[in-house]
Amino acid sequence: MSVAELYEHAVEPELNWTNDPLGKPIMIASNGALCAYSTDRTGRSPRERRVVLDDKTRDTVNWGEINIPIDPVNYKVNFARTVDYLNMLRRLYIVDGYAGWDPKWRLKVRIICELPYHALFMRNMIVLPKREELPEFEKGVDFTILNGGKFRADPLNKGVTQKTSVAINFSDNTMCILGTLYAGEMKKGLFGVMNYIMPLKGQLSTHSSANEGKDGDVSLFFGLSGTGKTTLSADPRRKLIGDDEHVWTEEGIFNIEGGCYAKCCFLSRDKEPEIYDAMRFGTVLENIKFYDDNDRVVNYDDISITENTRASYPLEFIPGAKIPAIGSHPKNIIFLTCDAYGVLPPVAKLTSEQSMYQFITGYTAKVAGTEVGVKEPIPSFSACFGEAFIPLHPYKYAKLLSQKIKDHGTNVWFVNTGWSGGAYPKGSRMSLKITRSIIDAIHSGELTKAKYKKVISL
Repeated sequence: MSVAELYEHAVEPELNWTNDPLGKPIMIASNGALCAYSTDRTGRSPRERRVVLDDKTRDTVNWGEINIPIDPVNYKVNFARTVDYLNMLRRLYIVDGYAGWDPKWRLKVRIICELPYHALFMRNMIVLPKREELPEFEKGVDFTILNGGKFRADPLNKGVTQKTSVAINFSDNTMCILGTLYAGEMKKGLFGVMNYIMPLKGQLSTHSSANEGKDGDVSLFFGLSGTGKTTLSADPRRKLIGDDEHVWTEEGIFNIEGGCYAKCCFLSRDKEPEIYDAMRFGTVLENIKFYDDNDRVVNYDDISITENTRASYPLEFIPGAKIPAIGSHPKNIIFLTCDAYGVLPPVAKLTSEQSMYQFITGYTAKVAGTEVGVKEPIPSFSACFGEAFIPLHPYKYAKLLSQKIKDHGTNVWFVNTGWSGGAYPKGSRMSLKITRSIIDAIHSGELTKAKYKKVISL
C-alpha cells in the first residue's frame, strides 16, 4: 500500500482505536507526521525475548541472559496463538521488502501485522522492492515477522513470563510478537536475524551508523541507542549511508535498512536540522506529545510519556543520503561511548589491542527510555556495542572486525558522548557542538597527525 493509503487506514474511525494512556487516538501532526502510541511498552522488552533452542542453534547461539532459550514446542504455542489471533481479524497488512541494500547479501522479508502504523513503520525501515521485483516475493521469502502485539502472550506457556513475548525461530525463519505495540521490536528483531545469518557466512554485521565524504571515504559509528549514532551520522557535508545497522563484506559496507530510526527527545532544528526537517508526511512519530491537541504542533521537549520518543522515516528524507546505501571499506571507525561517570576523555586514538578490548567490553551507559525500566543513565557493558542484538558469541564478531581493520588499515577512535565535569547527575552531557568538532577533525585528518600520550595499558 502507498503511504497515503496507510495514513487513511490509520486514522479511519473504525480502526483507530485508542491506544494512548491519556486517551488520544492516532493523529496527524501539523508537520504531516503520523503520530501513534505504544501503550505501556515504550521501549524494547529484552527480558521477554526468546530464541528457539534446536539442532540448528544449540552450538551456534551464545545462550545466556541475552539469548534465552525456548523449546520448539513452546514456540509453536506462541506461533499458533499469534496466527489464530491474526486470523480472527477483518483486515491485515502485509509489507514485503529487503533486509539489506546489497543484492548479493540481502534477505527477502515479509511483515504481517494488524496496525496500519506498524505497516508504515516497517515500510520505512526495510528496503522497498521495485515493482518488477515483487513477483519474487510470491515465490517465497527468507524470513517472516508476525506481529500480533495487541494480543497478550500466555504466561502459562513454558518460557513465557508475562503478557509480552518476542520469540525467534531460526529453523523455520519466523518471529512472533505478542503483548507489545512498540514498533522497535520488529526493527531490532530483524537486526538480530541479520546478526545471526551474516557472521555465519563470514560477513560482519554491526550496530553502527555510516556516512561517506566527498572523496568516498566511509566512517562507521558504533554505539548503543542514545549515544549519538543517528545524530552524528546525519552530517550535511557527508552523504548518509545509514543510521543504525550495517554489514561489512569483502566488497565494502551496506545498510541493512531502508530508513532511519531517530530519537526525538528535545529535538530542535538548531541542533539537528536534518533530522528535524525529516519530521514530515511519511514519518511515523511514536509516543510524542503536542503543545495542544487542536493545533497538533509536536512538543519534542515533553517527555512525560517516555524519553524514548522515536521517529521512523525513509533514508531519502535526509538531504544528500546515498541511494543505494552501499559504501567502500571504512577509513575510520568511531566508538561512541556514553560515559555516565564523566571520567573518560572526549576523544582518543586506539591501538589495535585497545580497539578489540573496547569492542568486546563495550563500556557505555544505557540511557533513559531505550529499554523498559531505564529511567536514568545506567553504566553498562554491552559487547560489540549491541549485545542485546547479537545471537552469536561476541568473539565471532570481534574476530571478523579485527581482521577487517588489519586488512584495510582502518583508523579506530574513541569518542565520549556522555558526561564531563563529574558523574551523572552532577556533571553535564558532552556538548553536541564539541563532539561534532571532534568528528570533523577526524574526517579532515587533523587528529591523525596529532601527538598522543598513552594513558591506558592493556
